[in-house]
Parts: sequence; structure tokens; C-alpha cells
Amino acid sequence: MELNSDEIQKILPHRYPFLMIDRVIDCEPGSFAVARKCVSANEAQFQGHFPGLAVMPGVLILEALAQTGAVALLTEEENAGKVAFFAGAKNVRFKRKVIPGDVLELRCELTRRKGAIGSGKAVAKVGEEVAVEAEVTFALG
Repeated sequence: MELNSDEIQKILPHRYPFLMIDRVIDCEPGSFAVARKCVSANEAQFQGHFPGLAVMPGVLILEALAQTGAVALLTEEENAGKVAFFAGAKNVRFKRKVIPGDVLELRCELTRRKGAIGSGKAVAKVGEEVAVEAEVTFALG
């Protein structure tokens, strides 16, 4: 399943400037999602992070990974219309700077679910290079 920005906004409550994924390129509801984020110098965070050395904040990459996982969770029929809250991150590793012009490929595979709580293995790459990896936790509200 592929989703454009308009379709993503029907699933996620996030809006500019906090919608962190531009396109879903693959998704198996309840299992995994793969999304893209085209990093642009026009994004507000680059005004202050850092002037003269634009680097995408790691917490925003984590948020993009969480939004990707939320798509995998919220495309399940029984979760339609719900909100997935970012509840935590473990074993986070930042391995590469992400700068304007990079295209992030974000993948989140749901690995555990119990009631309204779930977690997934998340990886953000630029090309073949891993930028961030983490275990992310979600809570359905």
C-alpha cells in the first residue's frame, strides 16, 4: 500500500510543521510501514539547528520513525480513527548526520503488542547508510 501526503493526513493527526513523513512507499497494516521524508533547507528547525551547519535534530528523526510506525498501526481496520501516541524509545543510536537535501527512508516494523501498547523496530537510512535506529513504543488513545 502506498500513501501520498493527503492520504497520510487522513490517518495521522499531525499537520505542518509537525507532519514528518512525506510519502508512505510500502505498508502492511498491523505489520510494518516504510516512508520517505525529503529533508529541505526551508524547514524551520534549520534556522536554529545549527546556523551555518544545518543538521536535522535527532528527536525529529525519531518522531518521523514513530509516525511511520503509527501508520502501520492505524491502517488496521480496528484502529481507524484512533490516535497513536509516541510513548518511548530505547536503544537509540544516532549514526549519521541528516542534512538538507537528504532523503530519509524510514522503516518501522511492529514487533510487540499488548492491548493498547505496542512497540516496533525502527530504522532511518539515507541511501544505504543507517542514520538512526531505535526501538519505539506506542500507546493507542
